[in-house]
Amino acid sequence: MSKDINITLHVWRQKNKSDKGKFETYKLAGVSQDSSFLEMLDQLNEQLSDEGKEPVTFDHDCREGICGSCGMVVNGVPHGPRKLTTTCQLHMREYNDGAELWLEPWRATGFPVLKDLMVDRSAFDRIISAGGYVSVNTGSAQDANATPINKKDADLAFDAATCIGCGACVAACPNASAMLFTSAKITHLGLLPQGQVERNERAVNMVNQMESEGFGGCTNHGECEAACPKGIRMDFIARMNRDFIAGSLA
Repeated sequence: MSKDINITLHVWRQKNKSDKGKFETYKLAGVSQDSSFLEMLDQLNEQLSDEGKEPVTFDHDCREGICGSCGMVVNGVPHGPRKLTTTCQLHMREYNDGAELWLEPWRATGFPVLKDLMVDRSAFDRIISAGGYVSVNTGSAQDANATPINKKDADLAFDAATCIGCGACVAACPNASAMLFTSAKITHLGLLPQGQVERNERAVNMVNQMESEGFGGCTNHGECEAACPKGIRMDFIARMNRDFIAGSLA
């Protein structure tokens, strides 16, 4: 049976990219354990507004685990304690009365802080723009449906395509690497017939763009896979590396 709890929040507050930033502490009473994590933050912001203080800025949109914009680090873990769960799908029943939570933004050179818990993730958009597309004429929907695809490849492509680009992999990695995200975007096109024409060139262009954005390299810590709310696997990175080497030697 759910109940109301009292919690202590230590929230990272930062005015803009150039501001140094710091943690500020807030007491929040009467939080329903049935509420979502973001609803709890809404409650905090209502309290801050009533006190004449500036609300906490955080990114969100769908609140259904689809868009990937709600990312933040909760007690040192991207998206919080539940595996395969985005922050917006996290509920306060995960926490007991008197819980103490530390909230901070993704930490990476490629994700500069815009304000408080909100970061600029446009680097991901530029990585996709560098090669995450096909330029061949694929026809209409019925033409695509008529193209035979091995079920194993189709299933694997779908697994890669479930990446929502939230950036948890970057936040979890000690190198702030974006290789899990980039490999997922490369793989889901590289496994399909429509993506074969530019397969190796795509890998080279997207990896080069990733590196130019200031993300680190992969050293097989595995934290990216553990933090991913959609279960993207590290073996996609190996596949991307093979395509990158093939494209570099062409």
